[in-house]
Amino acid sequence: MRAALEEARAALATGDVPIGAVVLDPSGAVVATGRNVREADHDPTGHAEVVALRAAARARGEWRLEGCTLVVTLEPCTMCAGAAVLSRVERVVFGAFDDKAGAVGSLWDVVRDRRLNHRPEVVAGVLGEESTALLEGFFAAHR
Repeated sequence: MRAALEEARAALATGDVPIGAVVLDPSGAVVATGRNVREADHDPTGHAEVVALRAAARARGEWRLEGCTLVVTLEPCTMCAGAAVLSRVERVVFGAFDDKAGAVGSLWDVVRDRRLNHRPEVVAGVLGEESTALLEGFFAAHR
């Protein structure tokens, strides 16, 4: 999660919401990182999770990220939760809960929907206070 927080801080340099993500292989080694790039790349899909999952798939040479863990500073939205399911990650770890758009338990629960063919394990609240503080600081400066 510390590496994901570093990615989140790096997103601030481009005016993006400070959200960072890391994909770990089954041994816990970092395969790929990502940060929000919506502002920097003018890309509505430029969420940290999508960026990291794409980079991990390229690094591994396959789209199936079985055995991997997606670590992200904020609870994934519906798009990112869907990407986690479709990429077949084994686990999703996140820091701060997102009561407005979270799709891993807060508002929706995409990753545990029994109708889907893959349901990753979820670990919530890891360094949640630090993740929340980073986001609150960003939004306070923009209001």
